[in-house]
Amino acid sequence: MEGGSGTAGPLGHTFKVVTAQQEQLTEIVPPPQHGRMYDSWVKPGLADVAPSGRARLDALARWIQDVSYADMEDAGLAHLAVWVIRRMRISVMQFPRFGERYRMETFCSGLGRMWAERRVTIAPESGGEGWVEAVTLWVHLDPSGERPTALLPEEIDTFSEAASGRRVTARLRHPRPHGEVEERHWRFRHIDCDLAGHVNNSAYFQPLEEELLSDGSHEPERLDVEIEFRSPAQPGEMLVLCDGARRWIVGDGDTHASIVILA
Repeated sequence: MEGGSGTAGPLGHTFKVVTAQQEQLTEIVPPPQHGRMYDSWVKPGLADVAPSGRARLDALARWIQDVSYADMEDAGLAHLAVWVIRRMRISVMQFPRFGERYRMETFCSGLGRMWAERRVTIAPESGGEGWVEAVTLWVHLDPSGERPTALLPEEIDTFSEAASGRRVTARLRHPRPHGEVEERHWRFRHIDCDLAGHVNNSAYFQPLEEELLSDGSHEPERLDVEIEFRSPAQPGEMLVLCDGARRWIVGDGDTHASIVILA
């Protein structure tokens, strides 16, 4: 991809990243002046970190999912709908480390007819700026999880003040794979599935983590990654298609997710 900067990669070459100016990104908005905020804390454990002690991307994604659900549960709204992630951006200024405690704060940063956007900040418990800023777009499904439905009045009442009138869309933005791409094999396991009966969103970060960790001499100090989830995946063999700063996870001709690595 032209104009991207290079980062040493574990595939025996340099994989490229793109800058924010080259990509239409999900905006990371600041916390609201008013409205609902929910906070929790997390302490990276043995299964959350790479050998270096930094938290892995799939662990960060799990924490982001969990604190989002905890907010809905705390608000008494968790039983009203099933929420599934359409897009997630994780911007890491500094990776959380093993055994240290971090504060997690989340709020609704935008609303649509059948979807909503949520921000999450992960910062040292002792205070200071966020080490990780994340934004996710969630699609609102009926309680059975079978079809998208409009947001309910009690949900809008709970989150609209923090959203500050900001409207969001669920339209996909990443391109589909095209042209010549490098292929790598990947396999999703049955233990990657969640309550919805398909591969959990956090597992989609594992191929990228494998790519990073395959080269023991390279550990990222910071990383900005956006992923779009196109169709649910089941356990089985996949291909990871690589083209510069982009990755696609495909299986049986279906593109399940697209990833862009940002600088």
